Formats: sequence, structure tokens, C-alpha cells
Amino acid sequence: MQASLYRTPLYQAHCDLGARMVDFGGWLMPVQYEGILSEYSRCREQAALFDISHMGEFIFDGNPVSDGLEKIITCEVSSMPIGSSRYGLMLNDRAGVVDDLIVFRISEKRFMIVVNAANIAKDFSHLKNNLLAPSLITDISEKTAKLDLQGPLSREVLKNIIPGVESLDYFHFNCFDILGEKNIVSRTGYTGELGYEIFCAPEKAQALWKKLLDDERVRPAGLGARDILRTEMAYSLYGHEITDDISPLDAGLSRFICFDKEFIGKDTLLQQKQSGLKRKIIYFLSDTRRSPRHGQSLYENDSKEIGIVTSGIFSPSLEKGIGIGLISVDSELDGDKIFFGDKKNKSSAAIVKRPFYKKGSLKT
Repeated sequence: MQASLYRTPLYQAHCDLGARMVDFGGWLMPVQYEGILSEYSRCREQAALFDISHMGEFIFDGNPVSDGLEKIITCEVSSMPIGSSRYGLMLNDRAGVVDDLIVFRISEKRFMIVVNAANIAKDFSHLKNNLLAPSLITDISEKTAKLDLQGPLSREVLKNIIPGVESLDYFHFNCFDILGEKNIVSRTGYTGELGYEIFCAPEKAQALWKKLLDDERVRPAGLGARDILRTEMAYSLYGHEITDDISPLDAGLSRFICFDKEFIGKDTLLQQKQSGLKRKIIYFLSDTRRSPRHGQSLYENDSKEIGIVTSGIFSPSLEKGIGIGLISVDSELDGDKIFFGDKKNKSSAAIVKRPFYKKGSLKT
């Protein structure tokens, strides 16, 4: 393991809990504590606590239209009400995805942009190069820790620690007093369950982590459980369903694009729409417990390769393997039947509609 890996403010807390730490995009992160399946179940049934402090946070101070932010992000930023959050993407000129992100409108001319950890430097450079002035954007990633409480009981747990948080609507946020500081708490997440994301100063993270874990309904959860929860909801993940060479139309994310405005990559997307896409995203359910894996091939029959698995995992809720993949639109499938694996060992599956997990408490 490289000595230069980044550590979150909670690194020692994870070690004290016996977490198995792994290299995740240059960060030492917990993959599991007591076990991936039990952590997954805790999130689906009660509440799980995740350390997501490796994510990146930027502050934009300016007019989103005249200063250029609107032209960098695919969703409409200027129409966002103060206190709301919105999912969007940043594209390159080829309409590939630089990154996906969530925008938070803090005030009329202040926004927070949350991006993936592995892309912090790339995203910051992309923003600086395309805004009217580089000084409009500030990287606060090193000054920000992020703890995510997810699960159907997360509201009941959190309102005892942060009074007033129970009034937050889905994809909204506010500032609350937490351990003597004003911090943003948003009702957002990636698990399909009711959940909250808490942004705080790194020096407060350990105290807040311990305070949340003092509630017996809460257990820590690592990257392993998070990957199952995310895949069961069929949410896109950078490096899997979206990359610098995959457009949001290929990835089935057209609902997060506002074509009524100008933005980087729009011309290429319009050309793709006019000429027709060459590949499309699919969601498939294995006929057995065998799980597809990222990078495996997809076949339309026993021999013809038509695409690639972008995400694959065993679903505890369905007790079968589930997968997401990109296939050629010219594929000649036999109904909903598809195969995954390699040339020597293939498994059958059925194409289904997203999400795989439909019983979540997300919007309760």
C-alpha cells in the first residue's frame, strides 16, 4: 500500500473500530467493519453511518449566468431556489462526462458544488478554465469533512442531535448548529433510503462521528455496503456508467440535461440525438446467484459480444446477481435475454427496468 495515500479526519476512528482499510482512488478508506452484508442490512432497516470526507467541495461566488457557471453544468443552476440541491454533470467538448455532481444554492450568488474524490483536481481545473474568472471558485475540500447518515431511521436519530433537521424536504438543505458551529445538512444520499449528508469542519468530524454512533440504532458502514446500495438503486458512478468517453445520453441521464440553455458539450449531444445513439445503458438481473463484474463482456447469444458490464454485484434483497451495462443499439436480443461473463464461461440474465430495489424509504 502506498505511503502517500490520503487519509480522512476519521482514519484513526476507522482503525479503532477494526475496519479493513483499502486504497480507494488514492484514499485510505474503510471497505467494511463487522461485515458488508450486515452493514448493508443496517442501512436498509435502521441507519448506517458513512465517512465520505474524501469527496470534493467547491464554493462558487458569482452570478451563475453572467459569470459562466450555467454553461459548465448540464442542469439549470440559475433557477434553483436558495436551500435546494440539484444533480447535474460537467461535460467536455466531446460530451463525455468530466464528472457528476450535486449543486447546493446557499444564497443568491453563492453555490457549493460537491464532486467525486478522484476528480477533485480535474474538476477544479475545468471550472477555473471555463468560468469568467478563476477567483470565482474556491476549493474547500481540505477544510470540509462529510458524514452521511442513511437509513429509514436516520431522521429519528438525527433530530435528537440536530433539532429542526426533520423539516428538510428531499434534495433540500439548511445550516444547523452542530457542536458549536453552523454546518450544512442536506437531505440527499445514494442508498435509496431516507438519508442526510452532514458537512463539517475536519476537527469536528470525530466528535460528531462518535455522537452519532452512540445511538444504538446506528452502525458504521464501509465502501462495500455502499457499492451494493448504490447498484441496487442503479445510480450511475463515475468510472463505471459515466466517464470522459461516455456521454450522458449513452448513460441514460438525459433527464439531468437542460437543452434550453447553452452548455459545454451541447452541440455534440444534439448531434448524437440527431444521428442516433450507438450504445445504450441496460440493467439486468442474473438468472442465478452468480454476479456480473465490472469489465466483463455482454453477449446477445453464446458468442456475439455486444457490450460491457459497467457495474455488477450480488443483490442481498433479490438474492441474485445484478448488473448495469452498455450495449450496442444494434444488438439483436432474444426478448430480454442477455449473457454476461467471458468467452469460456457465460451466465444468462434478463434485462429489467431500474431500480433493482424498489422498497426504499428515500422520499418518506
